[in-house]
Amino acid sequence: MIEDIKKKIRLGLYEYSHHAVDQTIIRLIYEQEICEAIENGIIIEDYPEDKYGPSCLIFGLTKQERPLHIQCSYPIRDLIKIITVYEPDFNLWVNFIERKTK
Repeated sequence: MIEDIKKKIRLGLYEYSHHAVDQTIIRLIYEQEICEAIENGIIIEDYPEDKYGPSCLIFGLTKQERPLHIQCSYPIRDLIKIITVYEPDFNLWVNFIERKTK
């Protein structure tokens, strides 16, 4: 699945949700960083029953080693939808890959 997502990103076959656009502005996350993080990313969570359709959470690093989480739809349509993007909180994640338990 991740290879299909990476291919769509390379081909420019993606769009942003309104929420994702807002988050990139607020968090100063650039489109190039999102593409870089997905290119070397891994799927860390799967949301097959997400209310907006099946999606997953990807963790990846930018070329500048900035950790990012990107939630995006599965590549079952022509376009992948980037739902949200953020820099994970180290206090909530183990190595940014596994959620810490309370």
